[in-house]
Amino acid sequence: MDRCIVLVDAGYLLGAAASLLAGEPSRSRITVDHAALIQGLRDRAESDTSRPLLRIYWFDGAPDRVPQPEHRRLRVMPRVTVRLGALTRSDGRWAQKGVDAAMHAELTELARNRACSDIVLVTGDGDLLPGMMAAKEHGVAVHLWAVQAADGDYNQSEDLVAEADERRVLDRAWITKAVRAKEDYSGVCAPAPTARPEIAAILSAPLPESAPAPGEESAAQESPHPAAAGHNGTGERAPAVKGVPTPKDLAALRGPGAPHPHQPQSATLRWSSDKGWVDRPVAEPLEAASMPTLAQLTTAEQRWADREEDITTVGGDPFEVGQVFARRWVERLGDQSGIQKLSGMYPRIPHRVDGELLRYAARFGLLAHKDDQIDERDRYAIRAGFWRELDVRTGTDRAPVGD
Repeated sequence: MDRCIVLVDAGYLLGAAASLLAGEPSRSRITVDHAALIQGLRDRAESDTSRPLLRIYWFDGAPDRVPQPEHRRLRVMPRVTVRLGALTRSDGRWAQKGVDAAMHAELTELARNRACSDIVLVTGDGDLLPGMMAAKEHGVAVHLWAVQAADGDYNQSEDLVAEADERRVLDRAWITKAVRAKEDYSGVCAPAPTARPEIAAILSAPLPESAPAPGEESAAQESPHPAAAGHNGTGERAPAVKGVPTPKDLAALRGPGAPHPHQPQSATLRWSSDKGWVDRPVAEPLEAASMPTLAQLTTAEQRWADREEDITTVGGDPFEVGQVFARRWVERLGDQSGIQKLSGMYPRIPHRVDGELLRYAARFGLLAHKDDQIDERDRYAIRAGFWRELDVRTGTDRAPVGD
């Protein structure tokens, strides 16, 4: 039939794009506009082959073959079919399993059934060479597309390149229409860490349960090693254990009642922000602690609409994810009086809301390839997006970092 089909190895396409734009093949370093990418592939395929597009097959890996958010967005797009292989971790690195075999099977089956006259392959793996040769034997023209290599050299199998009927290179100008390197959000919510005497004082504060009582400090220092003391029959004394106090420990030190005798007078629990280090109370204000979560404010109908928007509209950029979450939360919050109070808590998001925000962000693949943890840069970006949306709605003008 006089139509074309595109087979995309997503690992190759996005990994090579990350190398070109961000300097390393990690897909976590780039943001992808999948709608623009699919449209670009379609337009380019129809132009190069002079045939209408039948379908784009998107081959990718996923943990346990469970579709990730980007896969859910892709598979609801017109003329797109997603095929998933396994994503496994070995020696600290992620690797796709079964993707090449699935591409080979699809390529040969489409050619055998004469489903198209032209097939576009976006891949660099030489394992597809037998499938390419079989497709040619069935009278199908095979077009091989490469992503411009970061070092100017080939990033495809030489045998695959030699066997292709037509070759094209997706250059930087084409790639950047749908893919961009992630910006460094590490300074959006907090300044670069610097040495401060207040922090040193906090870290040097003894824990409540381990701090020696007045008058015992010298005795603890003079006490012999426990094993030696037991051997001499003079009794055992465990040395005082000194560790780094947690916020809970500090709350106990600063709570009601008599102050701890060894609590440094200058030690202050502070939060970092784009205005520097600011004092914050240890416990959340009652108004913040009692604020409802987005889940409590969302009806079943809204939940369905939210998921539809997440799949079809929200791109998954961490900053954008924080903004979308904040927009929904504020719009459904009946009592708006708490928003102004919340703005004064910046950069601290109420604990319950913050936990829900990060769980919501995890649905957009921000946990992928990171051992089920959102990295620090993305967490800063998510929370920065949340605060940006609140600032827009409250009319708050926060000075950018460095101002």
